[in-house]
Amino acid sequence: MKKQTTNRRDFVKKALVATAGISIIPRHVMGGTNFIAPSDQLTKAVIGVGGMGQGHLTYEGTKLLAICDADGKHLANTLSKVGNDVKGYRDFREVLARPDIDIVHIVTPPHWHAIMSIMAAEAGKDVWCEKPMTRTIGEGKRVVEAMKQHGRMFRLNTWFRFQDNFYGMGTPVRKLKKVVDSGVLGWPLKVTISGVTGFNWKFYWVGKENLKPQTVPDHLDYNMWLGPSPEKPYNAHRVHTTFRGYWDYDGGGLGDMGQHYIDPVQYFLGKDNTSPVKVEVDAPQQHYDAIGTWRKIIFTYADGCQIILDGANEDKNAAYIEGPDGKIFNGFKSDIPNIEGIINSIPDPEEQITSFTESVKTRKKFALNEENGHRSATIVNMGITALRLGRTLHFDPVKQEFINDEEANRLINQPERSSWAY
Repeated sequence: MKKQTTNRRDFVKKALVATAGISIIPRHVMGGTNFIAPSDQLTKAVIGVGGMGQGHLTYEGTKLLAICDADGKHLANTLSKVGNDVKGYRDFREVLARPDIDIVHIVTPPHWHAIMSIMAAEAGKDVWCEKPMTRTIGEGKRVVEAMKQHGRMFRLNTWFRFQDNFYGMGTPVRKLKKVVDSGVLGWPLKVTISGVTGFNWKFYWVGKENLKPQTVPDHLDYNMWLGPSPEKPYNAHRVHTTFRGYWDYDGGGLGDMGQHYIDPVQYFLGKDNTSPVKVEVDAPQQHYDAIGTWRKIIFTYADGCQIILDGANEDKNAAYIEGPDGKIFNGFKSDIPNIEGIINSIPDPEEQITSFTESVKTRKKFALNEENGHRSATIVNMGITALRLGRTLHFDPVKQEFINDEEANRLINQPERSSWAY
């Protein structure tokens, strides 16, 4: 990137100084560190308004002040829909420099999630980030550290652990957790995530090999779009709606849906503070750049619990959750007699904060935050690492690194362009 982009922290610091003379007074100056009066309306910015970002321009208890996108067409289209008091930016660092913005919603491709989250925390913003939380395990660890260091609130935007019916189960996750917590299924448990159990892995998210260079459109700042990812010639298939098919930016169907599907499993298995110790893959050899499909990925925990991703729908009779003493199938069918009676007889799970405005105002962690979100993202990224290398990997959940495998550990902290490296 150009020379002026090399010092990211300096950019934000200088911009904050430059805005010091503006009459806007940050709310924390008026009421002390992190103070937000309960009656105050929170202010927000959305970074990335080409697709998913269109659905997040409004949110209860917030006022939109800024939008940002590296694509001028996306920016202009969105500005035409919002109020005149909303300002548009091409460079997200200018958004972070504004002292009047409380929350930054990151709706970019995943290769930007970690750096933007960390920089937002450094700038004193609370962060709402789309899934997957990060593209690598190392990025996730750094986001956790940044939120702790700067005292910021973080929301990961996959919500199935606390609301809505959960895909093929046809029921909220709360009922699944109550069944697991009751012990009626026994232990350890095996969870199968497949088309049979009601979960589609979206294998249409694949890349194309040997892409031919194309001319970058005038409306796209491709250098900014690439950001920390390797510099590669522009091709329309790399960006926007098809970026998920390339390892540099995401992880195909697994990257797209993995955290939606796996995070609730981590929750009801009680694994929010740990990770699997082994991942096995059955897949064709993956291309170094373009993502392909896979047949099966198996994650095993130290206590014997397993999460099986059956991409080929090999087990036509698979239960969603299977234990030594019982099963739960697609549609919440079960071989346990009176399962609804069992559910009704045990207490509900501990209440969680499921409103991000409440989290920001009270400074209490959101239900799916940087810590448990990092653990579910780690499961996804363990699978992606094993797919790319084409072999079984063993993992240390405490050190959060692969055991005796230097090649796998190099994918924990992947090289970033020097302009953006952390």
